[in-house]
Amino acid sequence: MSRNVGVIGLGAMGLGVARSLLRAGFRVHACDLRSAVLESFAADGGVACANPAELAAQCEVVITLVVNAAQTDAVLFGERGAVASMKPGSVVIASATVSPDFALDLGKRVEAAGLQMLDAPVSGGAARAASGEMTMMTSGPAAAYAACEDVLTGMAGKVYRLGSVHGLGSKVKIINQLLAGVHIAAAAEAMALGLREGVDADSLYDVITHSAGNSWMFENRVPHILKGDYTPLSAVDIFVKDLGLVLDTARRSKFPLPLSAAAHQMFMMASSAGHGGEDDSAVIKIFPGIEVPAAKS
Repeated sequence: MSRNVGVIGLGAMGLGVARSLLRAGFRVHACDLRSAVLESFAADGGVACANPAELAAQCEVVITLVVNAAQTDAVLFGERGAVASMKPGSVVIASATVSPDFALDLGKRVEAAGLQMLDAPVSGGAARAASGEMTMMTSGPAAAYAACEDVLTGMAGKVYRLGSVHGLGSKVKIINQLLAGVHIAAAAEAMALGLREGVDADSLYDVITHSAGNSWMFENRVPHILKGDYTPLSAVDIFVKDLGLVLDTARRSKFPLPLSAAAHQMFMMASSAGHGGEDDSAVIKIFPGIEVPAAKS
């Protein structure tokens, strides 16, 4: 009989992870606040659950793929939270992007409840989550890895083991987010300058993606700008949060991050202008007088 695995949060990453685990042969239970998403997942062969507690009572491994620390705390320890319903020795794979200090404290609380935890944030975008090829930045005790090795293999292409202490995975993830946020902001700035100077946007994209100035984020996000499609896969407000975590971490050790600070302000400007729920590439909208395709339609 297939192992029972739970996924809490069926957003862009969580839904891909849940479907990847289904393909890998697991019996996947899921819960999400959106009933339509749950119904769609059930039609794919998954098991829809009304709340985290119901899900956790049936699963040996529970993966949390929610937005932030507050949601992680709520789905694990809040009313109808997962932890109280999990069997002793079961594993929580905590995959939200959170501060390292929160991850360290969360591990202690989970272990105090007789459970195991991996600090395991993820990267790679919705497409790689859906194909089971995303990257995981993990840390935690060897016993926790041993208890969910097959699950990790089913949901990710690369699982980095960064140490036995919770929080190390989250430290590496926020450094990744530093680069991701700065690269998106830089891509938006470059495209805005090109548009202001009258360069054909499609030609500029083609040249940059075949030149030394390219980055993964430029190549991945600029097509959203070219299409004028700001349907959120990762929203502006995600980088308001994530770059905020980066800056908070550095501030505690009085470490300067001038590029991160500038990028954070750009995302803050976009959010304040009403674009917080749009795709993170909508940070280009902070530049005055720039005609992006959405403005032409």
